[in-house]
Amino acid sequence: MSLKKLFDLSGRSALITGGSRGLGLQIAETLGELGARVALTARKAGELADAAAHLKTLGIEALAFPADLSEPAQVDATVRKVIEAMGPIDILINNAGASWGAPMVDHPLEAWNKVMNLNLTALFLVSQSVGKRCMVPRRKGKIVNVASIAGLKGSDASYMATIGYNTSKGGVVNFTRALAAEWAQHDINVNAIAPGFFPTRMTKGLLATAGDQIVAGCPLKRVGGPEDLKGVTALLASDAGSFITGQIIAVDGGVMAV
Repeated sequence: MSLKKLFDLSGRSALITGGSRGLGLQIAETLGELGARVALTARKAGELADAAAHLKTLGIEALAFPADLSEPAQVDATVRKVIEAMGPIDILINNAGASWGAPMVDHPLEAWNKVMNLNLTALFLVSQSVGKRCMVPRRKGKIVNVASIAGLKGSDASYMATIGYNTSKGGVVNFTRALAAEWAQHDINVNAIAPGFFPTRMTKGLLATAGDQIVAGCPLKRVGGPEDLKGVTALLASDAGSFITGQIIAVDGGVMAV
């Protein structure tokens, strides 16, 4: 098979959670450019509509499905709506996430639960629903979880006290490995991307106060850009990555190498 054909996603449907902006939208652009139909879900209907409109200007078939995935009752209902509108889901990108900055001794339980519910429990429920309804019965599928290098190491508490976020992303890392091992029998690939620092709404405040320190600690001496997740997304979501499963790929400018 040609390399072009291996990366071709024509005729496939992709669901991207947290797809209205930031890394999720960058991933949606990638999948759409390769030919996939794209379904976006996030809490804010206005931002979702803007994202879908943006994708359509690029010639990408995109639909928006507003939902709060931290509410378990909304998860399966949203997956069913996507399937009704676009057919079986071939590619699932679990990108929705939240963070909370607070030192351990002051970290509110409510904030801990908020982060865990969206970053980990919602990811479990979406994967379960898509797997049960689409991927396991059809014996095929690609799941890409967006973890973080924060799930691979601790953090410098002098500028980032995010124990809840780090813990949740560590959970995403091992969830990815465990599900990859379990669903390999169904020919489903499950991998994760672990981004370093990218300019997003979630990191805006941190980069404003500690951006110089963050860049200094990165071997490539920069933060991630608008194209930097596209290559790894294309690999893991397409047939080009069919022999890759259970892997966590850091896209961080070399931070995890030092």
